[in-house]
This record gives sequence, structure tokens and C-alpha cells, in this order.
Amino acid sequence: MPLDQALSDRLAAIVGPTACITDAKDMAAYLHEERGLYRGRAAMVLRPSTTAEVAAVVAACAAAKLPIVPQGGNTGLCGGASPHEDASEVILSLSRMNKIRAIDPVNFTMTVEAGCILADIQAKAAEQNCLFPLSLAAEGSCQIGGNLATNAGGINVLRYGNTRDLALGLEVVLPDGRIWNGLRALGKDNTGYALRQLFVGAEGTLGIITAAVLKLFPRTQETATALCALADVNAVSQLLSRARALSGDAVTAFELIPRIGLEMCAKHIAGCSDPFAASHPWYVLIEFSTSRPDAAIRDAFDRLLEGAFEDGTIVDAVVASSLEQAKSLWRLRESLPEAQKHEGGSIKHDISVPVSLVPDFITQGMAAIAAHFPGARCVPFGHVGDGNVHFNVSQPVGADSTAYIGRWAEMNRIVHDLVMTMNGSISAEHGIGRLKVEEMLHYKDPVELDLMRRLKHAIDPSNLMNPGKVVR
Repeated sequence: MPLDQALSDRLAAIVGPTACITDAKDMAAYLHEERGLYRGRAAMVLRPSTTAEVAAVVAACAAAKLPIVPQGGNTGLCGGASPHEDASEVILSLSRMNKIRAIDPVNFTMTVEAGCILADIQAKAAEQNCLFPLSLAAEGSCQIGGNLATNAGGINVLRYGNTRDLALGLEVVLPDGRIWNGLRALGKDNTGYALRQLFVGAEGTLGIITAAVLKLFPRTQETATALCALADVNAVSQLLSRARALSGDAVTAFELIPRIGLEMCAKHIAGCSDPFAASHPWYVLIEFSTSRPDAAIRDAFDRLLEGAFEDGTIVDAVVASSLEQAKSLWRLRESLPEAQKHEGGSIKHDISVPVSLVPDFITQGMAAIAAHFPGARCVPFGHVGDGNVHFNVSQPVGADSTAYIGRWAEMNRIVHDLVMTMNGSISAEHGIGRLKVEEMLHYKDPVELDLMRRLKHAIDPSNLMNPGKVVR
């Protein structure tokens, strides 16, 4: 559906002709998402370079009742940045807004624009002997605006929290084109509603995040890493509790890997191999870190492993003796999603339950899948230190991938019903997007849904900001 020519010309004039994309081939990269679940269409793609340009575009679209799909690095896994198929929306890409506006190593803050690549923010912090701890597989291409919009998690949540916990202030363009300047670099600001929390995790449905003040931390001086083998998944919670106590809560990461996942990585990913002489059903990748050069964290790490080995909590361990060995162990964990792609269709779940219930969830979930989907291969892995399990299920060997993926909703009901019996969440870190809207309607408390709808209508009464995502 082509736009009115006058409106099209006006939008192009705001961002400049080279930042307005209307050719179908040039738009293609903006129209599909990471998993290939959605491939939409758009009236045009706009790439503003300043907050003022974003505001002008939004104001023009609001006057014309033209919906907008904000987009960062387009690395999301739930279709939150994907346009619908009717070409009724414009995509607003933040990729040109990639300036680091300020860094204050004394205040431990950095002010960045939404299009900054996460890895670039990490590197800039390191130059100032600081740490920005958000870390995830897509950090080389994802943008901080998208991280904030989805409240991304990653491997360091156990120690530093989600993205929501790493933002002190925001700059947001509202659905009517006004700019809210909330870029406060304050650890304390008790002046009413914490408005920034409305926009973090809202996936662009309430406004467009254009900049943020981020928290920094002292740079890590010492790290200890090991891949531990477990005979029983029930040992996971006990090992985590002991690790937190012995380290003085210096556990940076605590990642679960099942035997089948390690085998998939060794089979399909170059540079991955099984570091153990014998096979074991479960593995946990543990990392301690500290910013204190005299913390002797390795002593606490060794005590953890020795005690856990003596009482049978772990049955073997490979301890990294160098940075390269640590990277090799992390490669096994980080390569799991890619390795699964080589095994055919995979139905994925991003869930969380209380940490103490993680073993029960995995045991009961695997039993339920075995009963209802004979031959399906459960690959539960991920951030069990904060209760987040990526409960992925690969198709049976030799099965038809399309037919298997067609049972996604059926499997969701089994897995998500179990999650709810444990007072968990059907989305721990990936967001809702388009993929889980129906699941939200099915599981979310009616009062919560009502409050969310009221907020959406109050801030975006015309439903122009990323419509059809998160809540409807």
C-alpha cells in the first residue's frame, strides 16, 4: 500500500533522501527476523540520525495515523521489531544514532544513543578502566536501544541484573512526537513515578528510546572459570548456593549445558570439542570475577570445586588456566543455539522459575515432552543462576521439520502450563513481540493485562507505536 506522496516526501525530507529506503530489495534486510518466523512488508524504512529527526518523523506519522515499527539491530527472537505483512507501517531504524555522548568514570556512567552497538559500549567502558556488564551472544550487532526495549538479560544477570537494572535515565520520543528528556545520571531520584521503567521492556509500544544513561562498574581484574560435570541435574541448586556463599557473591555466571547440547556443539561447530575423557549427563559453566586485584578469588574457586567434588556434587571439572582456555569453554555454551540449527526444527522456550525449582522444572518438563512428543530431544540450557532456562526441544531424528514446527502451540501449552504451576514466567529475557502475544492473553493475570492496556491507551491512544506487539 503506497503512502500518500505528500507524506512520503515529507518523511524523506526529514531524514534526507539517502536515509529513506523504499526499494524492495534495499528494504529486505529490515523485513525479516533472526529465527525466520516472520517476514513482513513496510511502506518504507526511515533512518534518522538525531533525536530531533526521530521526533519530527513520529509527529508526522501521528498526524497521518501511520503506524511505526522501531528497530535496532534486529536481533530479537520474538518478532518485536518485525513489521506486519500488509505494508501498513513504516520501519524506523535507529542504527545511525550511534554516538557515545558522554562517559564519566568517576560517576561510573555513560550516556549513549540508542543505535550504539553493545560491543562498542563495552569497549568504550574498558578504555576508561570500567565495565559495562551486559553481555549476550548478539553483542557484536545488537543495539542498546533494542536491549533496553526488550529488557535483555544475558550471561551476567546473576551478578549485575537485567538491562533494566543498568539504566539510570532515558531519552524517549513519545507517540505524539514530544521528547521526554530523562537523561539523569543519578543513583537516587525519588521524585515520583520512575517513568524510565515504563519504556524499558515495552518493546517500542509506548515510545522510542533514543538515548540512555548507563551504569558502569569497576573493570574486572581477576576471573576464574571452570566447566563442571554433574551426575544429576538436582545438584545444580546446591552447587549454586555453595558458589555464592564461598565467593562472597562474586559468581558472575552459572550456565547449564546438557550432554546432548555439548554433543551437538562438538559435532557441528568448528573449534568445539568435549573437554572430558568420560561423558556426563549435565555440565555447569561457572565463572567468578572480581574488580579487586588482591581478592585471591582463585582460592575461593578452588575451595568450591574441592568441596563439591568431595561430597559428590560434581564428578569432574575442567578448570581454565588461561584466557584462551576460558574462551574455549565459553564457546561450548555460546555455540549451543547455532549447533541446534543443524539438527533440524527446534521449538524454543525462554522461561524462568525460582532457582530452587529449576531441577524440578527440567525433570518434569523432559518427562512431559517424552510422553507427548516421542523422539523429540530436549536441550535445556542457559542461565540457571537466575532461574532462566532455554527449554529448547529439537525435532526427532529424521522427522519432517515443517510438521514438527507446526506443533509449536501444542508444545507451548505443555511447557508453559508447567511453568505457571511453579509461579514462573513464559518470557525470561527475550520479550513478547509478536510470538507470545497469545500466550500473554492466556496466562497473564487479567488485572495485569488491564493495567497494561490502560497504560498503552493513555500514552499511545491511536495505537501507532509498534501495534500488535506485547499486548492487545
